[in-house]
Amino acid sequence: MKISAASAGDHHTPTEAAWEAIRLSLRRSCGDRIFDGWLKPLALGECDLDSGEVRLTAPSAFMAEWVENDFAEQITAAWRAMLPHVARVSIVAGAEAPQRATFAVSAEPAPAAEPQPDAEASIPAGSSQLDPRYTFDSFVVGKANELAYNAARTLAEGGKLGFNPLFLHAGVGLGKTHLMHAIGHEYRARHPHARILYMTSEKFMFEFVAAMRAKDTHSFKQRLRNADVLLIDDVQFIAGKDSTQEEFFHTMNELISAGRRLVISADRSPQTLEGIEARIQSRLSWGLVADINSADFELRYNIIVKKLEGLPKGTVPDDVALFLAKRISASVRELEGALNRVIAFATLHNRPIDLDFAQEHLADQLRASQRRVSIDEIQRKVCDHYRIRQSEMGSARRAREVARPRQVAMYLAKQLTQRSLPEIGRRFGGRDHTTVIHAVKTIEALRARDAELDADVRLLLRQLEG
Repeated sequence: MKISAASAGDHHTPTEAAWEAIRLSLRRSCGDRIFDGWLKPLALGECDLDSGEVRLTAPSAFMAEWVENDFAEQITAAWRAMLPHVARVSIVAGAEAPQRATFAVSAEPAPAAEPQPDAEASIPAGSSQLDPRYTFDSFVVGKANELAYNAARTLAEGGKLGFNPLFLHAGVGLGKTHLMHAIGHEYRARHPHARILYMTSEKFMFEFVAAMRAKDTHSFKQRLRNADVLLIDDVQFIAGKDSTQEEFFHTMNELISAGRRLVISADRSPQTLEGIEARIQSRLSWGLVADINSADFELRYNIIVKKLEGLPKGTVPDDVALFLAKRISASVRELEGALNRVIAFATLHNRPIDLDFAQEHLADQLRASQRRVSIDEIQRKVCDHYRIRQSEMGSARRAREVARPRQVAMYLAKQLTQRSLPEIGRRFGGRDHTTVIHAVKTIEALRARDAELDADVRLLLRQLEG
């Protein structure tokens, strides 16, 4: 069944009500300038409830392309949060330029269109690469990310640099991508003519392979190696890709030798990246390695307060903000998503937000967020507690001061994650599953007779379980 917004009469359909709530959410998250210039002109078009497709219309093909490149994932995710049956969102350009752009969450963004002289709003600097939402001003600093934040600001200021590259590592949704975009925005603000290039490692690999097939690797190399600031996100995804790693290694060397700024991120430290060549790991460790730990309660609460700055006071009561900060601890991304979801549902149903409302509409997310701890997070916590390097988790050393913390980390990984024994062993330097079994049994036995070790494990459990 298809519903047209124009033919729906005076009554709001569910899709119209959802679109109004989504528009409010987009204004809050993107800011008035971006929203008014690029997202406000979008209109709700025909909706097919049978196929789950929602169509939005833009005044021009150029605007449709720009929104696709920069907001595809955000808009689609917002629709799915409001109406889970929505499977696809499409944008149709206006009659004067009847070109259609379609996107979904998993779609690879197309190259950004070149700005047109008659565009209704000016394009933000670096819009084809940098997300306008991710700036230093919108980044909330706490103990978990202070080192990474300070290093990022130092690199972005453009003065003499005592380290290169900057390597950021963190679990999913903790802010490393935010910092990378913020570096690009700040550096461009200070150096308007700088060549700044941001890409994921998957895009690096895709473009390199495409260049080889087209027998035009020279253009690819020149574009990357001429960048004043090159930002490569999630480098772990080139693991096992030999030819891509070869090109990545030489690109790193060229940029570092030329004094250009290089920022790389991954989900773990350089020494624990599986399937990455040793010479690349060495280069990644050459500069400054800054980790971003899981946000503690104080930081999570401050993030919510920051997100609520543009809303009327009392929209989200303090007890609800405290509840979200305590219960949604897996990642900052999930925390922000939970907050947006509560506000969107309250707007859709025209209800005030209170604790019962939040618990009702976040029930599934609250259940899913329990006991979701990564092995990387466990290793970091254990290494911080015992004051050893995280690289020791995968090393061959058997000294007691290293072996015992490693066994504790394996024990916690077995208790707090759903990973199999072989998977846990691989994350500890490729060890066999029998080694993990031995570590678990050893720590279980020691906890029964060693009060100090038992206290250590209890403390680590409390920290990791939030």
